[in-house]
Amino acid sequence: MYIMNCRSGENFSQGKLVPYGNIEISPSASILNYGQGLFEGLKAYRKENGEILLFRPDQNALRMQMGAKRLYMPSPSVQQFIDAVKQMVLANKHWVPPHGKGTLYLRPLLMGTGSVFGIAPAPEYTFLIFASPIANHYKGQSSFNLFINDEVHRACPGGGGDVKSITNYAPVFEAVNQAKANGYSDILFLDASTGKYIEEVSSCNIFIVKGNVISTPTLKGTILPGITRKSVLEIALDLGYQVKECDISVEELMDAEEVFTSGTAVIITPVSSVTYNEKKVEYKRGEDTVSYKLRILLTGIQTGILEDNKGWTLPVD
Repeated sequence: MYIMNCRSGENFSQGKLVPYGNIEISPSASILNYGQGLFEGLKAYRKENGEILLFRPDQNALRMQMGAKRLYMPSPSVQQFIDAVKQMVLANKHWVPPHGKGTLYLRPLLMGTGSVFGIAPAPEYTFLIFASPIANHYKGQSSFNLFINDEVHRACPGGGGDVKSITNYAPVFEAVNQAKANGYSDILFLDASTGKYIEEVSSCNIFIVKGNVISTPTLKGTILPGITRKSVLEIALDLGYQVKECDISVEELMDAEEVFTSGTAVIITPVSSVTYNEKKVEYKRGEDTVSYKLRILLTGIQTGILEDNKGWTLPVD
């Protein structure tokens, strides 16, 4: 794994690769007591010829910087982030699965590891990356059946819902686990202000399709700006679809022809059904859907099957 430290008021400088293992941390570390921490997620892909590609790591670096500013932490520069990721992949290249079999998932962490008493930023910070090979399918699912929970909210205006703060996830564990116990794949959360508009699933962004229009909830400080989401919007425009970032009501969702999710882990996964107030609506799936076309194009670029005309992929030498 890769690890790099810096003091408060300073900049990250030189990191190093160390054997994967537990880390020592003070019980009074800011991340443990006050949740001062962020994480990112990205993948390394094996091409057919054995070479390895990264997909838009600069966007992960920029998103980490945005989150670090929100949580009052120093952050690695874009180049430091990319260099660290490349070092990690090279050191773990034997764990990158063969082409078509999976990917190497990388988890960068930015943590307030310095000891602090009282609600205040940490005096020291740690940037760490570890990795694990994963299969292609997200938890073995080819589609999601979602449940809309209008009692629990993932994020509130003015909060940290638009950054990958570690504090965004545990508060919805109970609701998500309950939904899964009832046979659903995940929860689709509504906006906390009105309860009228969809926002995102617990771990991914969402899109609806109606005719030639692809819509996704607009970024208003409560939705994570997904890198896959951003890529989907660009590819959809290239294909001639009308793309809209806007408020999407529950009624518009239930009236959609097709619904799909996007994210680093889920890639692009269709939604088979959504249930709200005991009403279940099913959506189009299969090889003639918009989501299928988008997934083929996106994964083609990510794995080097298709030519990358956008400069999104980065070879790992």
